[in-house]
Amino acid sequence: MQSQVKIIVATHKPYEFPNVDYYVPIHVGKAIKQNDFAVMGDDSGEHISLKNSSFCELTALYWAWKNHFFDDVDYAGLVHYRRYFAGNGLSLKGKAIASEQELLSLLKSYDCVVSKKRNYVIESVYDHYKNAHEQKDLDLVKAIIQQDYVDYIPAFEQVMKGKTLHLFNMFVMKKEMFYAYCEWMFDILFKLEQQIDISNYDAYQKRVFGFLSERLFNVWLVKNNVNLVELKVSNLEGENLFKKAVGLLKRKFLKGL
Repeated sequence: MQSQVKIIVATHKPYEFPNVDYYVPIHVGKAIKQNDFAVMGDDSGEHISLKNSSFCELTALYWAWKNHFFDDVDYAGLVHYRRYFAGNGLSLKGKAIASEQELLSLLKSYDCVVSKKRNYVIESVYDHYKNAHEQKDLDLVKAIIQQDYVDYIPAFEQVMKGKTLHLFNMFVMKKEMFYAYCEWMFDILFKLEQQIDISNYDAYQKRVFGFLSERLFNVWLVKNNVNLVELKVSNLEGENLFKKAVGLLKRKFLKGL
Protein backbone atom coordinates (compact mmCIF):
# COMPACT_ATOMS: atom_id res chain seq x y z
CA MET A 1 0.00 0.00 0.00
CA GLN A 2 1.43 3.37 -1.02
CA SER A 3 2.19 5.80 1.77
CA GLN A 4 0.04 8.90 2.13
CA VAL A 5 2.88 10.76 3.82
CA LYS A 6 6.41 11.49 2.64
CA ILE A 7 8.87 13.03 5.07
CA ILE A 8 12.29 14.36 4.13
CA VAL A 9 15.04 13.45 6.58
CA ALA A 10 17.60 16.22 6.01
CA THR A 11 21.12 14.90 6.50
CA HIS A 12 24.65 15.96 5.67
CA LYS A 13 26.34 12.70 6.65
CA PRO A 14 25.81 8.93 6.77
CA TYR A 15 23.56 7.96 9.65
CA GLU A 16 20.99 5.40 10.73
CA PHE A 17 17.60 6.14 9.18
CA PRO A 18 14.14 4.61 9.70
CA ASN A 19 13.65 1.46 7.63
CA VAL A 20 10.33 2.58 6.12
CA ASP A 21 9.57 4.12 2.75
CA TYR A 22 7.83 7.28 4.01
CA TYR A 23 10.94 8.65 5.73
CA VAL A 24 13.25 9.62 2.86
CA PRO A 25 16.83 10.73 3.65
CA ILE A 26 18.00 13.63 1.49
CA HIS A 27 21.68 14.61 1.35
CA VAL A 28 21.56 18.39 1.77
CA GLY A 29 24.25 20.50 0.14
CA LYS A 30 25.36 17.55 -1.95
CA ALA A 31 26.59 19.86 -4.72
CA ILE A 32 29.29 21.27 -2.42
CA LYS A 33 30.17 18.18 -0.38
CA GLN A 34 32.97 15.79 -1.25
CA ASN A 35 31.53 12.98 0.85
CA ASP A 36 28.99 10.92 -1.04
CA PHE A 37 26.79 8.27 0.51
CA ALA A 38 23.93 6.14 -0.67
CA VAL A 39 20.97 8.51 -0.28
CA MET A 40 19.22 10.88 -2.67
CA GLY A 41 20.74 14.36 -3.01
CA ASP A 42 19.26 17.85 -3.29
CA ASP A 43 21.37 18.61 -6.38
CA SER A 44 19.28 17.24 -9.25
CA GLY A 45 16.76 19.06 -11.42
CA GLU A 46 16.09 22.61 -10.24
CA HIS A 47 17.98 23.17 -7.01
CA ILE A 48 19.87 25.53 -4.69
CA SER A 49 22.17 22.85 -3.25
CA LEU A 50 25.17 25.21 -3.53
CA LYS A 51 23.49 27.54 -1.02
CA ASN A 52 23.33 24.92 1.75
CA SER A 53 25.84 26.65 4.04
CA SER A 54 23.45 29.59 4.37
CA PHE A 55 20.06 27.99 3.63
CA CYS A 56 20.60 24.81 5.69
CA GLU A 57 17.75 22.26 5.35
CA LEU A 58 15.88 24.69 3.08
CA THR A 59 17.92 23.41 0.14
CA ALA A 60 16.08 20.09 0.52
CA LEU A 61 12.72 21.87 0.78
CA TYR A 62 13.39 23.91 -2.35
CA TRP A 63 14.47 20.81 -4.26
CA ALA A 64 11.35 18.90 -3.16
CA TRP A 65 9.08 21.81 -4.06
CA LYS A 66 10.53 22.50 -7.49
CA ASN A 67 10.94 18.85 -8.49
CA HIS A 68 7.46 17.67 -7.45
CA PHE A 69 8.77 15.30 -4.79
CA PHE A 70 5.49 15.32 -2.86
CA ASP A 71 3.09 15.17 -5.80
CA ASP A 72 2.28 11.48 -5.28
CA VAL A 73 1.28 11.80 -1.60
CA ASP A 74 -1.22 13.83 0.45
CA TYR A 75 1.12 15.09 3.15
CA ALA A 76 4.61 16.61 3.05
CA GLY A 77 7.05 16.69 5.92
CA LEU A 78 10.55 17.55 7.09
CA VAL A 79 12.61 16.23 10.00
CA HIS A 80 16.37 15.92 10.59
CA TYR A 81 18.76 13.00 10.75
CA ARG A 82 18.91 13.35 14.55
CA ARG A 83 15.56 15.01 15.26
CA TYR A 84 12.17 13.39 14.71
CA PHE A 85 8.67 13.89 16.02
CA ALA A 86 8.24 11.75 19.12
CA GLY A 87 5.81 8.86 18.97
CA ASN A 88 5.36 5.21 19.76
CA GLY A 89 5.12 3.61 16.34
CA LEU A 90 8.81 3.31 15.41
CA SER A 91 12.12 2.96 17.23
CA LEU A 92 15.41 4.43 16.06
CA LYS A 93 18.63 4.35 18.08
CA GLY A 94 16.58 3.42 21.12
CA LYS A 95 14.27 6.44 20.77
CA ALA A 96 10.54 6.30 19.97
CA ILE A 97 9.56 8.30 16.88
CA ALA A 98 6.27 8.95 15.11
CA SER A 99 5.02 6.47 12.52
CA GLU A 100 2.92 7.26 9.47
CA GLN A 101 -0.14 5.80 11.22
CA GLU A 102 0.33 8.07 14.24
CA LEU A 103 0.79 11.14 12.07
CA LEU A 104 -2.21 10.33 9.87
CA SER A 105 -4.34 9.86 12.97
CA LEU A 106 -3.47 13.41 14.04
CA LEU A 107 -3.89 14.80 10.53
CA LYS A 108 -7.52 13.65 10.49
CA SER A 109 -8.18 16.47 12.96
CA TYR A 110 -5.37 18.92 12.22
CA ASP A 111 -3.83 20.45 9.11
CA CYS A 112 -0.25 20.54 10.35
CA VAL A 113 2.03 18.79 12.85
CA VAL A 114 4.75 21.02 14.33
CA SER A 115 7.37 20.81 17.05
CA LYS A 116 6.39 21.70 20.60
CA LYS A 117 7.15 25.37 21.16
CA ARG A 118 10.35 26.47 22.85
CA ASN A 119 9.85 29.18 25.46
CA TYR A 120 12.62 31.76 25.67
CA VAL A 121 11.18 32.95 29.02
CA ILE A 122 13.48 35.93 29.60
CA GLU A 123 13.19 37.65 26.24
CA SER A 124 10.98 38.06 23.21
CA VAL A 125 11.53 36.26 19.92
CA TYR A 126 12.78 39.53 18.43
CA ASP A 127 15.22 40.16 21.29
CA HIS A 128 16.47 36.59 21.13
CA TYR A 129 17.27 36.98 17.45
CA LYS A 130 18.89 40.36 18.09
CA ASN A 131 21.12 38.87 20.79
CA ALA A 132 22.00 35.68 18.93
CA HIS A 133 22.27 36.85 15.31
CA GLU A 134 22.35 39.98 13.13
CA GLN A 135 19.40 42.20 14.01
CA LYS A 136 19.54 44.10 10.72
CA ASP A 137 18.73 40.94 8.76
CA LEU A 138 15.51 40.40 10.68
CA ASP A 139 14.63 44.07 10.27
CA LEU A 140 15.12 43.75 6.51
CA VAL A 141 12.80 40.73 6.48
CA LYS A 142 10.16 42.89 8.12
CA ALA A 143 10.69 45.60 5.49
CA ILE A 144 10.23 43.05 2.68
CA ILE A 145 7.03 41.78 4.28
CA GLN A 146 5.82 45.35 4.78
CA GLN A 147 6.35 46.05 1.09
CA ASP A 148 5.17 42.82 -0.52
CA TYR A 149 3.00 41.02 2.05
CA VAL A 150 1.66 43.78 4.26
CA ASP A 151 -1.23 41.63 5.47
CA TYR A 152 1.37 39.47 7.24
CA ILE A 153 2.67 42.34 9.38
CA PRO A 154 0.25 41.81 12.32
CA ALA A 155 1.28 38.14 12.46
CA PHE A 156 4.95 39.13 12.22
CA GLU A 157 4.56 41.55 15.10
CA GLN A 158 2.68 38.99 17.17
CA VAL A 159 5.42 36.39 16.74
CA MET A 160 8.25 38.86 17.36
CA LYS A 161 6.68 40.18 20.58
CA GLY A 162 5.97 36.67 21.85
CA LYS A 163 8.41 34.41 23.69
CA THR A 164 7.74 31.05 22.04
CA LEU A 165 8.65 29.45 18.70
CA HIS A 166 8.17 26.21 16.83
CA LEU A 167 11.78 25.43 15.94
CA PHE A 168 13.84 23.29 13.54
CA ASN A 169 11.60 23.90 10.49
CA MET A 170 9.98 20.56 11.30
CA PHE A 171 6.45 19.87 10.06
CA VAL A 172 4.05 17.46 8.44
CA MET A 173 1.27 19.23 6.52
CA LYS A 174 -1.06 18.95 3.55
CA LYS A 175 1.06 19.20 0.43
CA GLU A 176 -1.01 22.10 -0.92
CA MET A 177 -0.13 24.07 2.21
CA PHE A 178 3.52 23.13 1.74
CA TYR A 179 3.50 24.51 -1.80
CA ALA A 180 1.88 27.76 -0.65
CA TYR A 181 4.35 28.13 2.22
CA CYS A 182 7.37 27.60 -0.04
CA GLU A 183 6.12 30.16 -2.56
CA TRP A 184 5.84 32.78 0.19
CA MET A 185 8.92 31.93 2.24
CA PHE A 186 11.43 31.55 -0.59
CA ASP A 187 10.23 34.75 -2.24
CA ILE A 188 11.07 36.66 0.94
CA LEU A 189 14.42 34.95 1.52
CA PHE A 190 15.62 35.36 -2.06
CA LYS A 191 14.78 39.07 -1.91
CA LEU A 192 16.70 39.33 1.35
CA GLU A 193 19.64 37.49 -0.20
CA GLN A 194 19.96 40.35 -2.72
CA GLN A 195 20.12 42.91 0.09
CA ILE A 196 22.65 41.49 2.57
CA ASP A 197 26.33 40.62 2.42
CA ILE A 198 27.21 37.56 4.49
CA SER A 199 30.79 37.17 3.24
CA ASN A 200 32.20 38.26 6.60
CA TYR A 201 29.81 36.17 8.71
CA ASP A 202 31.34 33.21 10.53
CA ALA A 203 30.16 29.69 9.64
CA TYR A 204 27.40 29.79 12.26
CA GLN A 205 25.98 33.18 11.30
CA LYS A 206 26.16 32.26 7.61
CA ARG A 207 23.19 29.97 8.35
CA VAL A 208 21.13 33.18 8.40
CA PHE A 209 18.42 32.05 5.96
CA GLY A 210 17.83 28.89 7.95
CA PHE A 211 17.53 30.88 11.18
CA LEU A 212 15.16 33.40 9.61
CA SER A 213 12.99 30.73 8.03
CA GLU A 214 12.23 29.32 11.48
CA ARG A 215 10.75 32.71 12.40
CA LEU A 216 8.96 33.04 9.07
CA PHE A 217 7.38 29.61 9.49
CA ASN A 218 5.78 30.76 12.74
CA VAL A 219 4.56 33.97 11.10
CA TRP A 220 3.00 31.97 8.27
CA LEU A 221 1.25 29.64 10.72
CA VAL A 222 -0.24 32.56 12.64
CA LYS A 223 -1.31 34.57 9.60
CA ASN A 224 -3.03 31.61 7.97
CA ASN A 225 -4.61 30.48 11.22
CA VAL A 226 -3.30 26.97 10.61
CA ASN A 227 -5.06 24.30 12.63
CA LEU A 228 -1.99 22.65 14.15
CA VAL A 229 -0.96 20.11 16.74
CA GLU A 230 2.33 20.11 18.62
CA LEU A 231 4.52 17.06 19.17
CA LYS A 232 7.64 16.76 21.26
CA VAL A 233 10.90 16.38 19.37
CA SER A 234 12.88 13.20 19.91
CA ASN A 235 16.59 14.00 19.67
CA LEU A 236 18.52 10.82 18.89
CA GLU A 237 21.71 12.31 20.32
CA GLY A 238 20.18 13.97 23.36
CA GLU A 239 20.10 17.69 24.08
CA ASN A 240 21.90 19.66 26.79
CA LEU A 241 19.17 22.10 27.84
CA PHE A 242 21.32 23.52 30.66
CA LYS A 243 24.04 24.42 28.16
CA LYS A 244 21.46 26.05 25.89
CA ALA A 245 20.08 28.10 28.80
CA VAL A 246 23.56 29.29 29.77
CA GLY A 247 24.25 30.24 26.15
CA LEU A 248 21.00 32.20 25.99
CA LEU A 249 21.91 34.17 29.12
CA LYS A 250 25.41 34.89 27.84
CA ARG A 251 24.10 36.18 24.52
CA LYS A 252 21.50 38.34 26.20
CA PHE A 253 23.72 39.99 28.78
CA LEU A 254 27.21 39.88 27.27
CA LYS A 255 26.67 40.65 23.57
CA GLY A 256 28.35 43.87 22.63
CA LEU A 257 30.55 44.04 25.73
